[in-house]
Amino acid sequence: MTSLTDSRYPLMTPASEPLRKRAPALDEQGKPLSDFMMLFPRLRDQPRHQVERTLIAIQGVLANFESNVVFAELNLKLNILWVSIRPVQGLRLEIADAIQSLVPGAKLVSHI
Repeated sequence: MTSLTDSRYPLMTPASEPLRKRAPALDEQGKPLSDFMMLFPRLRDQPRHQVERTLIAIQGVLANFESNVVFAELNLKLNILWVSIRPVQGLRLEIADAIQSLVPGAKLVSHI
């Protein structure tokens, strides 16, 4: 099992490059990936324990889908989660629904 703390999942790592340069567009076989973004309104303004609880919830959901999640990053400054996945029909909504069930304020903003 791959740990969500490895380089594919820089959930809380400060960014050194723009997301467009870090998030993969293709998988290991050169097939296009699908992406989606979620908004966590006012998360950065929450107490530290609430931010940590939210991060643990996100990591738990992504771990359940780790064979199809290729990249994930939570930008706390912008309150946005970006996720790159293998293009499996219905997967982005399944992941988003699972996150929303644990973090009710989370909103699916955009998906490609």
